[in-house]
Amino acid sequence: MSILLDGADTRAAAAREWALSCLGLTHATFEPASADASFRRYFRVSTEDGAGSWVVMDAPPEREDCTPFVRIAALLGDAGLHVPRVLHQDRRNGFLLLGDLGRSTYLNVIDEHNADALFDDALRALVRMQRDAKADTLPPYDHALLARELALFPDWFVARHLGRTLDPAQQAAWDGVCELLIGSALAQPRVFVHRDFMPRNLMHSDPNPGVLDFQDAVHGPVTYDVVCLFKDAFLSWPQERIEQWVARYRLLAAEAGIAQPPDFVRAFDLMGLQRHLKVLGIFARIRHRDGKPHYLEDAPRFVHYVRDVAQRYADLAPLQRLFDELGLK
Repeated sequence: MSILLDGADTRAAAAREWALSCLGLTHATFEPASADASFRRYFRVSTEDGAGSWVVMDAPPEREDCTPFVRIAALLGDAGLHVPRVLHQDRRNGFLLLGDLGRSTYLNVIDEHNADALFDDALRALVRMQRDAKADTLPPYDHALLARELALFPDWFVARHLGRTLDPAQQAAWDGVCELLIGSALAQPRVFVHRDFMPRNLMHSDPNPGVLDFQDAVHGPVTYDVVCLFKDAFLSWPQERIEQWVARYRLLAAEAGIAQPPDFVRAFDLMGLQRHLKVLGIFARIRHRDGKPHYLEDAPRFVHYVRDVAQRYADLAPLQRLFDELGLK
C-alpha cells in the first residue's frame, strides 16, 4: 500500500517509484518521515511485513543540492559516526535512498531524567567528529559567512517581521556587536562544525546517537556545535545543567587533544549569540518568504538566550539596549 499526502504530489509519486525500483519491490508503504526548514522532504519506505525500512530524501534540484549530503555522509561515516548510508542516488532529480536510523529523535525521548545519559553519548559523538572527521575539506566558516548570517537579523527579523529600520546610532551599535561576535568566532580553534548539532537532528539509535542534517557542515569554531546541543530551538535547560554538560564536553575534548579557547565560557557565550541572532532572522525569513509560520513561535526562546548572555558582559550593553529599543523582551 502507498500512502501519499496529496494525489497531485508528483514529486512524491516519482520518489516512490524510484525507491521501489532501486529496492526491487513492487509493493511497500510510503509515508512522510519528516520535513525541515529547507525545501527538503523525507519519506519512509517500509515492506508490508515490517522487515525492512528505508528513507527517501526529496530535494528539488532547483532548490537544493544533494551533493554536500552525500560527500559529508562519507566523511562522517569514515570517522566512525552513525549516519545514514547513501544506498542509491539520483542527483539529477534530487532523490537519495538512505538507510533508516529509526523513528525516535532525541527531541522525542529526552527529559530531565535521561538527559545526562543521552547528552553524554552525544558529546562523545561530537568529540569524535571534531577529532576524526576531515574538516579541512569543508567550506570555511569565515568572516564573510559569519557576517551574512548575522545580517539575517536586521534584514528579516527587524525590517521584515517587526517593520522597523535601525537608525544611525542603532546601526553603529549593531555593527560593533557583529565585529565583536565575528572576531571571537574567528579566534577560536577550528574543527568540523555540523552547524545544527541539536536534539532534533540526533536519533535515539544503536549505536547512539544517529546523526542527521549535516549537509551544511563547515570548518569553523570549536564551540559552535556545543552551543547547538544545549541552547536549542526547541528545548531549554537550567543554566546549572548546561554548565555541567559544557564542563563534561571540555573534559572529553581535552582527553581527545582538541584545542579550546583560553576563555571557553566567553567564547561559548559569544558563539551562542551569533547563532541565536542568525536563527531569529532565519525563522522570520521562513515565515515571510517560505510560508512556514510555526518556527517563529520559538522566537521568545532565542530572545531570552540573547538577553541572558548580553547582560553578563559589559561590551554587550549596546545589544541589550538595542533589544530594549526594539521591544524584544
